Amino acid sequence: MHAVFRETTYAPGDAIVESAAFREFQNVHAAREGYRGTIVADVGGGRLLTVTLWDSAAAMHAAREAIGPVVERLLEPRMTTPAVLLGTGRVVVNDLVPERTETQ
Repeated sequence: MHAVFRETTYAPGDAIVESAAFREFQNVHAAREGYRGTIVADVGGGRLLTVTLWDSAAAMHAAREAIGPVVERLLEPRMTTPAVLLGTGRVVVNDLVPERTETQ
């Protein structure tokens, strides 16, 4: 499995993750072959840190090429600074567990 780490910045208070544009982007993202999931953390000040997981490096690179125009159209207009690619790499530890429900 491979991961992409990215930082994006929006105006403080911009509820981007609740927007139709973000949902559309996420649907396109999730439909890509090899997609394993995304974690987005709001670290304050309009900054979001994102980790996206892919089955392989090939799937990760293909997605980046294919999704670029979607990001440009849907998300970049709301960004206050360009997105920053923090890094990519092979996942060496993965101990994520499914989210627990009240009945578990």
